[in-house]
Amino acid sequence: MAKGKYEKWLKEENLLLLEGWARDGLTDEQIAKNIGIGERTLYEWKEKYPQISQSLKKGKEVVDYEVENALLSSALEGNTTAQIFWLKNRRPDKWRDKQKEETDKTALDKLDSILKEIKDDAERSTNNAVHD
Repeated sequence: MAKGKYEKWLKEENLLLLEGWARDGLTDEQIAKNIGIGERTLYEWKEKYPQISQSLKKGKEVVDYEVENALLSSALEGNTTAQIFWLKNRRPDKWRDKQKEETDKTALDKLDSILKEIKDDAERSTNNAVHD
């Protein structure tokens, strides 16, 4: 391990730099290269120095949320690929890939059925509100 080199990276401004690199989508391998160490050394630093680990996690978390929000927006705007991906990952109990013999419905058939139910419910709500 690079003796004493880690101390520089425990300073607040350098922890922010690590966070920024993680937020920009750099991999641990790329971050280690930027620091001038091997990926294994970075792993050891993350284990030994929680400040480094937290900075990297915090940076990656921001990007993960942004991507998650973009995926959700895309799904809500009608992107069926995004909808299927979202449902398979958020509700694997209902949406995991199944063998053909387990079900005759495809994921798109299920999605169409759910969207029809939502539309029907919305229409019923609108009709009930008009008659009240």
